[in-house]
Order: sequence, then structure tokens, then C-alpha cells
Amino acid sequence: MPDVLSRREVLAGTAALTLAAAAPALAQSKPDTLHVGKAVFSSFPFAALDVGMDAGIWKALNLDIQNSDFKGDAQVQQAFTAGSVDIGLGSGPSMAYRSKGVPAIAVAVMAGRPLDMALVVAKGSTIKSLAALKGQRVGVTTAGSLTDWLARQIASDQGWGPDGVNVLPMGAMETRVSALNSGQIQASVHDLTEAYEIERVGKGTILTLFGDIVKDFDTHVIFASDNMVGQRAPVLQRFLKGWFTTVAYMRKNRDATIKTVARVLQVDESVVAKSYPADMSMMSNDGTFSQAALDEVRKSVADLGMYDGTLDPKNMYTTRFVPVKV
Repeated sequence: MPDVLSRREVLAGTAALTLAAAAPALAQSKPDTLHVGKAVFSSFPFAALDVGMDAGIWKALNLDIQNSDFKGDAQVQQAFTAGSVDIGLGSGPSMAYRSKGVPAIAVAVMAGRPLDMALVVAKGSTIKSLAALKGQRVGVTTAGSLTDWLARQIASDQGWGPDGVNVLPMGAMETRVSALNSGQIQASVHDLTEAYEIERVGKGTILTLFGDIVKDFDTHVIFASDNMVGQRAPVLQRFLKGWFTTVAYMRKNRDATIKTVARVLQVDESVVAKSYPADMSMMSNDGTFSQAALDEVRKSVADLGMYDGTLDPKNMYTTRFVPVKV
């Protein structure tokens, strides 16, 4: 393991030097503006966008990143349709939206198996195991989202059938936590850092981690609009280079990463430090897609009823831009 970490550190340092060397030439031209939409603001992996800003990585690549936070995957896909975002940070199941006419496609894997997702119950809840959730209400962000599918995996894992739990789309974290504590719902799906913060402030308890239930998956992926893929491919390639350079930087610079992520997610730094190992272990180094994970994503789309029939892989993702070398 020490050899692997050492190699990552070397790669991160080399990447930084490469970007620094390229900066003078890039700076001679006007920065390329990219409108990037996050499916939710409260996600550690998505905050890599902000870490890259703080580290000067986007600036070195002459990219002007304009970030927008949404309340679920569906809203990001709607923004693609409206032409208001160029890049989207979303979830695996959202790969199905292209088959519904959304002019965007997955171009890289951001993070694999959902080690950063947790199921939370109210503090003092009588629910102490997944078995006690049969027929209960579980809050998620939006219908057809990652959180929606993960909630349904509880029923699948327990052998209850598709209606084993009552899934309720409720939007933002604050709404779900409020519903949790009022008894409107009995559990809620959250990003791990978010879940640790909920525990820290005494508003809930983690019941289980979804990485224990789902073994292969593309939890988070990077989407690009058709315009980016077709007309601005060099800019897209620069963005992906910056993204994975940032991931390498995050592995090497733990403290700086924790500081930025805590600010962006509006949580205590101790909470981010707690989730850092799990989040970093699931983040891809080069964006490569795996067949096992893609098969599970296709299954998730069917489970959610997002598409009738079998998804054509060509309508889910493109390997044109991966693996990304930094």
C-alpha cells in the first residue's frame, strides 16, 4: 500500500508541475467558461470541483468554472435540456435520461461503489435494523435519483419485493431531516458526510452504509452536453484533465481537501475528516467505466422504471474521453 500511495503522490506532483508549465500559454487567451451543475451541493465527491478552484487547478487550465447547485439528478438533466449547463455531476441512474431525449451523455466515472451513502434514522428511533423498515417511509431527493434507487435496494436486499419500503421524494437534506424528526418518514438516504453531520448535531443516527449492500456500481458520473462533446471537445478534455488532477491533489493534500470540503458542505471539519477515507477510496483516478458497474446501473434504471425495454449502451455513456491521463 505505501508504494501505491507514493506513486499517487508522485503523479499529483507531476500533474501540478505540468499544469503550472502550461499556465503561461493558456493565460494568453480568454478563459473558457463552463457552467457546471451539481445534483446536490452536500456531496464530498462533487466538492472536488471546489477543491480544484482553491488549488488553482482550473485557473491553470484557463477554465472559468461557474457552479450551480440543484436539488437532485432530475433537475440537472432538465438544465441540460434547457441548455443552461455544460457539465453535470450526477449519479449512475441518470445515464438513462439520454434515452428520454436529454442532450447529454456520461463521459467519465467519478466514483464507484456507494461507500459514501448512508441510511439515517431519527435519534432514539426504535428502528435498529433494516428488517424493521419493512413497509416504512424512506425519504430521498427526487424520483429516479441515486437516493431513490438506493432506498429500493433495502427492499431488494431484504427480499421484500419492489414495494417493500415506501419511497418519498422530498428534495433537500433539511426537508428530509425535518420530516425524519417529525415522524413523517422513518429513514432517509444521505451522503456519508451529510450523515455524519446529522449525527454530530444530534438529529439522527446512521443505520447502515449502502456500500455494504451494493458491491458494483457507478455511484457518481460526469455528464457533458452534446454541444460539449461535439463542438467543444478540447475544452471538455481540459475539464476532465483538471478533474482528475484535482483527485490526485486531494489524495496528496488531505488537510487542504478537508478544509475546502467542510466549507462547501457547511459542516464541521471533523465530520469531513471522518468521511475522507471512504470518499477518497471510491473516487476514480481516470474516469474509466467497468462492465460490472454498468450492468448494475442498467439494472437500477429498470428497477426505477425510468425506461421501458433494454438500454442501448451507446445511449448511456461514451469512452471517447477516458481513461484520462494526468
